[in-house]
Amino acid sequence: MAKPVIAVVGRPNVGKSTLFNKLIGKRLSIVDDTPGVTRDRIYGDAEWLGHKMLLVDTGGIEPEGKDVILKKMREQALLAISTASVIIFVTDLTTGPVATDYEVADMLKKSGKPIVLCVNKCDSIGAPSPEFYEFYNLGLGDPIQVSAAHGHGTGDLLDEVIKNLSKEELEAEDEDIINVAIIGKPNAGKSSLVNFISGEERTIVSDIAGTTRDAIDSRITFNNKTYNFIDTAGLRRKSKVEEKIEKFSIIRAKMAVERSNVCIIMIDAAEGFTEQDSKVAALAIDAGKACIIAVNKWDLIEKDGGTMDSYRKKLMVDFSFMSYAPIIFISAKTGQRINRLFSLIDYVYEQNNFRVSTGMLNDLLADATARVQPPSDKGKRLKIYYITEVSVAPPTFVCFCNKKDLFHFSYQRYIENQIRKTFGLEGTPIRFIIRERGEKQ
Repeated sequence: MAKPVIAVVGRPNVGKSTLFNKLIGKRLSIVDDTPGVTRDRIYGDAEWLGHKMLLVDTGGIEPEGKDVILKKMREQALLAISTASVIIFVTDLTTGPVATDYEVADMLKKSGKPIVLCVNKCDSIGAPSPEFYEFYNLGLGDPIQVSAAHGHGTGDLLDEVIKNLSKEELEAEDEDIINVAIIGKPNAGKSSLVNFISGEERTIVSDIAGTTRDAIDSRITFNNKTYNFIDTAGLRRKSKVEEKIEKFSIIRAKMAVERSNVCIIMIDAAEGFTEQDSKVAALAIDAGKACIIAVNKWDLIEKDGGTMDSYRKKLMVDFSFMSYAPIIFISAKTGQRINRLFSLIDYVYEQNNFRVSTGMLNDLLADATARVQPPSDKGKRLKIYYITEVSVAPPTFVCFCNKKDLFHFSYQRYIENQIRKTFGLEGTPIRFIIRERGEKQ
């Protein structure tokens, strides 16, 4: 059984994201004084008294908001509420219960879910202030004093959450999950892909560049396997990034790459490859992640018999720095080749975690050096004594030789090509560590 879902909800600017970050123990959700910074659902793992749970941060609920984005944020919050086992309703001591709090409280009561009332910004220690008792008027039982900024009261809050979980939920086991980060420029269709795969409007889709700000997690089961798709903010050139919030979004996208197993590099078929795409891809390469190049919006391209082949050949030239990455042509709108995308995710994940025995590697090395002699300089020739794989994700090989300086990059590339030719390792970067014999690790 999956971990219980705990939704953190409330009106804008009451400190939901600060509380969320405190409970999961890391800065996953963007925190800023600007109302409406959090727009989509943000997921994070938390643990309390040995019990694991999945927390969901939501955008502020404005029941009467007419703005398009506010309306979408309200829908996202309602989706989180519908899937939650327990709801943490966050309010603000400094303002007291306002009209919107009463409206949100009525909305939550209709859900029929257990509600834990959190009064945030109780920053002073000691007896509650008289304003605290006003929150009983919301009709949600005993409120809990919390200071999300300082961590006061979070233990009492989680104790109350645990009390409202069933025995089955408390005994839930975590499952093996492949984390998949979807990265690319703005408007390439990253959020549309997540929404199609999840079968719901999981993230807000808009033609306005920069709609997605946080890295949004969506857990999806396909063919009895669980995947966590991380929709990230579109990565623009530095010169075009002005808002402080967008700078945070870029940091979140980079963090999403770090915690992923597989990166889908999304290309807009109509726009084609750009220099920014190579910079986006470099994030995945530097992090050693398995990669897939997904050309989205393929349904919009006029085609003849050779359109895909010619497009693929051009991309292979453009992405020559990561020629190992498979290319797939998809449509997030129609679902074209989405099943094939899941197969590729499984495949490149396995390749990124592939182990080769030392014996097989050294047989390959003997054959490779016999066919192409190692380089020499001033009468001194490179001797490679042996090679071994020391880690996976990405596959990392240590080569022991007589002299590091002689092991030129071009010969490393030759050895890498021989390894790929023999063992595959498609979709994953390979790393080499060169050591001289006798050198300490």
